[in-house]
Amino acid sequence: MRTQPSFWKVIVLSAAMCGWIAAMPSVRAEEKAFGVPPEIVADYIHAVIEADRTLYTTHVVERMQELGIVMASEGWKKRNALPLPAQMLLMSGQEVAARGLGLHYRLASLWPIYERNGPANDFEQAGLQFVANNPDDVYSGIITRGGKRFFKAIYADRAVSQACVNCHNAHILSSRRDFKLGDVMGGVIISFPLEQE
Repeated sequence: MRTQPSFWKVIVLSAAMCGWIAAMPSVRAEEKAFGVPPEIVADYIHAVIEADRTLYTTHVVERMQELGIVMASEGWKKRNALPLPAQMLLMSGQEVAARGLGLHYRLASLWPIYERNGPANDFEQAGLQFVANNPDDVYSGIITRGGKRFFKAIYADRAVSQACVNCHNAHILSSRRDFKLGDVMGGVIISFPLEQE
């Protein structure tokens, strides 16, 4: 048989709840003061990019190709085909950059098919070399551009499907033709502005 809590128990519990609720704004203010570390923000962004790319690769590109409905192709616009997963990521990064939030991401490689997809500066060169040698680690740092501070992180980009491997190994402009499934082919480079000190 259930008993009703005593009057005093209700008062004590209510007082404790009020104290906890009253303390909440100061906790929230403290969280705002410290914010989320940029390394964690970069990890969140990378997780979303990778999830989108993996789902596009497996549930759209590979499925449509297996069913013989439509192929993915570098020349997708002219061939009435799907964009390759790498192209989709690059287009997504351009769309995000165009929104003017300061968030940028792209694919780059030490062995790019097109020069524009190579490292843009010494930081990217060092970062791409680092993740090629340490694919489970992230290369990151704070850079200054136009008088503003940006957090920049580079994550290893592995060959997630045989289509990636085949394209890079067979492409006429490819400088490396020995990729295997799971190999690091380059990096996902993410950057976003930091609050000014």
